[in-house]
Amino acid sequence: MDFAPEDIRAFLEMLMIIAFGLAWPATVIKSVKSRTAKGKSLAFMIGIWLGYLFGVLAHIFSNEINYPMFFYFINMGMVTADICLYFRNRRLDREADAAAAANQNNPNPTPPT
Repeated sequence: MDFAPEDIRAFLEMLMIIAFGLAWPATVIKSVKSRTAKGKSLAFMIGIWLGYLFGVLAHIFSNEINYPMFFYFINMGMVTADICLYFRNRRLDREADAAAAANQNNPNPTPPT
């Protein structure tokens, strides 16, 4: 079998994108289960998402529409899900902080009669 250099390049690029993307499902699951945005960086996630977008645009502008692009889109979808979960979890963090502050102001509430 003889492979053209562009086929080898596309295959190696696909493996790189898959390797980068292996962590995203676990990260999304952790974001769902933890219900907190603490320890997450929105700027980092946006930077990663933009990196994937630039990879897709490079393929489009170089007229190389090939199978590695599929994996860019999968990874972008996972990062998008984690960004959405970040905003949900940030809201949950604010609600938990407000509840904790309310409990601190009234540590022994009287039961309703």
